[in-house]
Amino acid sequence: MFRLFNAFILLCLSQSALAVDIQPNTLYPKVQLDTNMGKIVVELDRTRAPITVDNFLTYVVKGHYDKTLFHRVIAEFVVQGGGLDLKQEERPVDTPIINESGNGLSNGFGTIAMARDQNPHSATSQFYFNVAENQRLDPSSRRWGYAVFGEVIEGEEVLTAMSNVETGHNAKLKWPDFPIKDIILEKATLLPRE
Repeated sequence: MFRLFNAFILLCLSQSALAVDIQPNTLYPKVQLDTNMGKIVVELDRTRAPITVDNFLTYVVKGHYDKTLFHRVIAEFVVQGGGLDLKQEERPVDTPIINESGNGLSNGFGTIAMARDQNPHSATSQFYFNVAENQRLDPSSRRWGYAVFGEVIEGEEVLTAMSNVETGHNAKLKWPDFPIKDIILEKATLLPRE
């Protein structure tokens, strides 16, 4: 009986830990990204990318993005982050999500989109900001695109500054386009409903 009671308590605690408030009834939630280069605020579009927005907000609310690196910066292309901690190690991720790139949103300057590998349905936590008009990343009748799910509404100058930092080859990860000086996402915060 004691084991059954303990199992019940552990189950209740684990379920409450999984329950996060991602403002499911807010169509255009806002997230503030505090970086060591300044503040960026994004407005997300749940009407066009509900799965992607819920995924991103779950990572935000759980603190996954806090103290992470922007690890890929290509001037006049993208600034990417959301996956590496300050020791340049990958953080654990949840199950990949379905690609919502056919939602009508385009990879234009100042938009936020999900990063993925060659598998179109492989996006987890990594995201990128478009720092140019990157419509070539949009879907076509022959291929999947990269799912845009919001846009920068504050801090475009911070994003532009981030896109112009010096980069090089990271010997530890064997990745190109890695900032020489760390760009740190100190904290990601889901802003209160307006």
